[in-house]
Amino acid sequence: MELTDLKELFVEQLKDLYSAEKQISKALPKMAKKATSPKLAKAFELHQQETEGQIERLERIFEHLEVPARARKCKGMEGLLEESQEIMAEAQGETLDAGLIAAAQKVEHYEIASYGTLRTYARILGDNWSASLLQQTLDEEGRTDKKLSELAESEINLQAAEQQA
Repeated sequence: MELTDLKELFVEQLKDLYSAEKQISKALPKMAKKATSPKLAKAFELHQQETEGQIERLERIFEHLEVPARARKCKGMEGLLEESQEIMAEAQGETLDAGLIAAAQKVEHYEIASYGTLRTYARILGDNWSASLLQQTLDEEGRTDKKLSELAESEINLQAAEQQA
């Protein structure tokens, strides 16, 4: 598909992010189930609920733009989630939890970059309503990343380091 203007690029990137969120929605329950830390499992479960809301926001933006809500396979997210699958298959105990946090933060950073870009596109296109919804999700993703960092730095990474002792 040839993209000739910013609005077309905006819509195509929305489709990519819609795919990413749907992939994440399927991966989070698996990650929560694999986590050995109850706090980490709970964080994944809470983010799963947020992700459902983020998918709904994207669907509202598609409706607002009068474009069908269709996903375009997000290969970037597919790769990041494949890495998380590898961690779940190879790591054990607290090391598994540390690896799950690392994988989840890669996902969060991908989302933060994507939502920030789309919010900026929406603003430039004069679509402040969509920009506002995208900013809400961007704020959620930032809070999730911060919570994961706090959990990693305050206990999980420390426990993983002790596991090797």
